[in-house]
Amino acid sequence: MVPGRRWGPGQWWSATTGRHVACGSAAMRAQLMVLDRDPEVVGLAGRPVRLLWRDARGQVRSWVPQLFARHRDGTAVLADCPSHPEAGGERARKAAKVLEAACAQAGWSYRRLEPLEKTLTANLKWLAGYRHPRNAGRPRLAAAVRETFAQPRPLIEGAEAAGDPIEVLPVVFHSLWHGKLTTDLETPLHERVLVSTGADGANGRGGPGSGDGR
Repeated sequence: MVPGRRWGPGQWWSATTGRHVACGSAAMRAQLMVLDRDPEVVGLAGRPVRLLWRDARGQVRSWVPQLFARHRDGTAVLADCPSHPEAGGERARKAAKVLEAACAQAGWSYRRLEPLEKTLTANLKWLAGYRHPRNAGRPRLAAAVRETFAQPRPLIEGAEAAGDPIEVLPVVFHSLWHGKLTTDLETPLHERVLVSTGADGANGRGGPGSGDGR
C-alpha cells in the first residue's frame, strides 16, 4: 500500500488471458472480476494508456484510464472504476468528456463503471478464488456436477449427490465462476443457495459486455 492512499499496486490473474493485469484499488479489482467472467471479453489491460490534451487555456492535461477491455466482436472499452459516483471531482468529469471524444475517434467507448453492490462483490471475490483451471476437476466429475444441477437444487445437496463435497465444491465454485452453473449472486452465497445449469440464477455481472460466464 502507498502511505496516505487508499490504493496500492497489485496484480490480478486473469482467467480470460492467463496473464496478470495491474490493478491499484478494490473498486478496480471488483470491475476486473466482472470483466474476467464475461465471455465476450477476450483481452484485458490495466492502466493501458495516458491521454494528453490541452485545455481551453492551453495547459497540458493528462489522464490514465484504469482498464481496457477488448471484446470478441473487435470493439473495445476504456474504463475508470471510481469507488463512488463523485470520485475524482471536476477533474474526472472534464477528463471523461475528453476520453469519450477520443475513444469515439478510435472506434472505442469510454465508461465510468458504477461501484458494485457489497454482496455481489463478496460473492465474486469468493468464486474468483476458484477461477484457475486447477479447480475444473476431472472430466467425469465436472460432468457429474453439471448433471446433478440440471434442475435447481441447494448447493450442498447437489455437491453431496455428485460425490465427496471436499472434492466437489471447488468444481462447483469453478463452474459458477465460469458460468457453467448459475445462482443468484446478489444474495449471500450459502450452502442452501439454489444452483442450476440453466438461466434460473442471476449471474450478477453488471459490467460492460455482460453475459454468460467464461
